[in-house]
Amino acid sequence: MQAFCIVGLPPSDLTIYRMILTRCAVCATELGLTLGKKCGRCSTRYCGAECQKQHWEEGGHDKLCKKIKKAGGAEQYNANKKYAEAVAVAVEKCADDTKGQTCYICTQALHWKTKEGLVRGCSCRGTAGFAHVSCLAEQAKILYAEAEENNLGLNALNERSKRWYECSLCEQGYHGVVKCALGWACWRTYVGRPEGDWARRIAMTHLGNGLSNAERHEDALSVKEAELAMMRRIGAPEESILVAQGNLAITYGALGRPEALQMKQDVYNGNLKLNGEEHGNTLMAASNYTNLLLDLRRFEEARSLLRKMIPVARRALGEGAVNTLRMRWIYARAIYLDASATLNDLHESVETLESVARVWIRVFGEAHPETPKAQDALKIARGALAARRAASAGSA
Repeated sequence: MQAFCIVGLPPSDLTIYRMILTRCAVCATELGLTLGKKCGRCSTRYCGAECQKQHWEEGGHDKLCKKIKKAGGAEQYNANKKYAEAVAVAVEKCADDTKGQTCYICTQALHWKTKEGLVRGCSCRGTAGFAHVSCLAEQAKILYAEAEENNLGLNALNERSKRWYECSLCEQGYHGVVKCALGWACWRTYVGRPEGDWARRIAMTHLGNGLSNAERHEDALSVKEAELAMMRRIGAPEESILVAQGNLAITYGALGRPEALQMKQDVYNGNLKLNGEEHGNTLMAASNYTNLLLDLRRFEEARSLLRKMIPVARRALGEGAVNTLRMRWIYARAIYLDASATLNDLHESVETLESVARVWIRVFGEAHPETPKAQDALKIARGALAARRAASAGSA
């Protein structure tokens, strides 16, 4: 995230942030990832010599420069700072759940070095899954480093990189502010690597997705736009570019940007052509596309595609997979939100959501943030069915 000071404000605040360093530290001119100039000592970015001089003389950079250099440069300094903030937010959010527990990795309540508290942002239940973000990050870092050192190949790197966003115990993804903190942990670990390095690229992806998961969509936007620009500049494979486009389209949708629909449709069609209908990326793209169709109240279009893709998801991913459940969830909502739905349609919606809620709770547990949403959707569907029945009885 770009940190830049407006001249005249306290320099130590690094008052205004972007997720990655893409703007002049004085005037906030957009520089992308390649334009402008950098401080020769700490790599703080400027649009030109005038802003650099002004920042040194009036913006307090003379006091911060050595500190930033000691941390590893402006990008690393900012990543470290934002990581610490994200961990504090995650610990506070999880405080009630983690009271009286210990980390399953280091077995301590407080981390021995950082003194941070515990988090649990996965689908573990009971006394399982409590950990320090620092312990989770160190575990992920070690696993990935072993794969690199032993030249285990890209498949092994991909598999081990899951530890940055997926619990090793319940094998489900982290969510919310915990996923955001781990995104920052991943970014601060690999930010110093060359732009085209695989670990740095996946770190940018994890950071953007973590910010989205914590509903920090404006922050996620700057990361995801920079990631897509980088992918195109380095000539990344089409599959990688489609993933970056898909992630960006989700954020466009969350922000109500009009280009979201076309981008999601393009990502779905691109994955379908490149990978076939049973590939996980294609199914994810179908889910994202139909969810936006639902938001736009284009119910029949959403249902039509989902009737085709839900059986594929069940076959390729399984009944308990996140994407299978979400596609069925979207399908049911596309029925009960449609004023033209018949009584039989509403019956189907309720039956679908009863099944989804049952499987969701079994797989992800009551504490998962999506569980109440699934239960609320079921209540709404049952209400719509009851209202339709009453209306039908009244007109009989």
